[in-house]
Amino acid sequence: MSLRILLVRHGLSSFNLEHRIQGRDDLSSLTEEGVKQALATGEALRDLPITAAYSSPLRRAHDTATALLAAQGGGLEPCLDDDLLEVDLAPWSGLLSSEVQERFPEAYRTWKQHPQQLVLQRADGSSYAPIPELMDQARRFVDRLLAEHNPSSPTPQTVLVVGHNAILRCTLLTLLGLEASGFRRLRVDNASLSVLNLSADGEGDLSVQIESLNGTTHLHPEVCGGRLPSKGSGPRLLLVRHGETDWNRQGRFQGQIDIPLNENGRAQAAAAGDFLRKVSFQRAYTSSMARPRQTAEGILSHHPGVPLASVRDLVEIGHGEWEGCLESEISEGWGELLAAWKRAPETVQMPNGETIHDVWDRSLRGWNTIAASLHSDETALVVAHDAVNKTILCALLGLGPADIWAVKQGNGGVTVIDYPHGPDQAPVVVCLNQTAHLGGVLDRTAAGAL
Repeated sequence: MSLRILLVRHGLSSFNLEHRIQGRDDLSSLTEEGVKQALATGEALRDLPITAAYSSPLRRAHDTATALLAAQGGGLEPCLDDDLLEVDLAPWSGLLSSEVQERFPEAYRTWKQHPQQLVLQRADGSSYAPIPELMDQARRFVDRLLAEHNPSSPTPQTVLVVGHNAILRCTLLTLLGLEASGFRRLRVDNASLSVLNLSADGEGDLSVQIESLNGTTHLHPEVCGGRLPSKGSGPRLLLVRHGETDWNRQGRFQGQIDIPLNENGRAQAAAAGDFLRKVSFQRAYTSSMARPRQTAEGILSHHPGVPLASVRDLVEIGHGEWEGCLESEISEGWGELLAAWKRAPETVQMPNGETIHDVWDRSLRGWNTIAASLHSDETALVVAHDAVNKTILCALLGLGPADIWAVKQGNGGVTVIDYPHGPDQAPVVVCLNQTAHLGGVLDRTAAGAL
């Protein structure tokens, strides 16, 4: 079985509202809106069995955890853990962001562009690097968490972790095996919910799957489907996986066989359309296959006049001789190759089909061409397939072809990517695999095999 980790950032604090630097000083508190956010998050998780809860001891996080757990109804109290303290920005603590930018322009620029390189001075005159220190702190927390809640345990476990923006980013990077250089590739909003599924094989090798990142739809239940995180400067792309087909339901490898949406898939497309009804799209792109085109058309039914273009590079992986087969049928003829595909997909050549490297190269070529064509104020819709979306997202997160199973893409799931500094600079994964519009904030079943 496996371990599910729920990562929640504290609700809106007084310093968040004032745009002040908080760091690990305990000078700010939850606002009234922050308390509402904590309660809404707990309500979204109501009756979900939670094994244990951990929180930063800082008031804004502790109060969020306490309110969340009360609304969740499981009777848990949070265990306070110093390794969930926020990043140490003591020289800037309490200052407005604008004041830091004015008084420390070079350091502030480093913080925004290359935070892992930032060096500050403590009160005693010694120097320290806040983000590398925070990565070490995150590793300690993760190591102790996994020792306490073994992912190879026969009993499914769900653990809640309530912390802060920077420590949660470092925790995510640590779980994904990424370096501190990926710090700015992730976004963690107030009271957002990120879900990771962990499992371990008989030899103790850990596998991590991102079920979702930075979900905020539960904070706006009055809005149909909720809301996406706010857009800043730079172009935005929404990446959606097509709705369900009969072959998805049957567990057949469909690849480049052009299977259309089934009734449920059309309903998923309609639900995604309702969810994205208020998003202003300027352009839309789809794989040249029927199932993503039908999904895109369902979404764009609320956006008349938005042009929809087909992109050949976004077609699904070619499974070759596996296409149309059930996994049990593939196992009979290509048992070892199928096992390798699950264990090490980057090593597999599909029989008369493609490799994941083939898909990686063409899907990123298509994606980057789209991103480069957008103006800074534009938002584009891109609808594609499971393997295509996974290769794109792995690349954007800093993962590689070996890591495609680390990213979950549900039928009709929505992912948001921003390019705040332009399409030639590093993107930000704003949120990943949002599926609340399909029913529920997260999959209520135990985390499945990766």
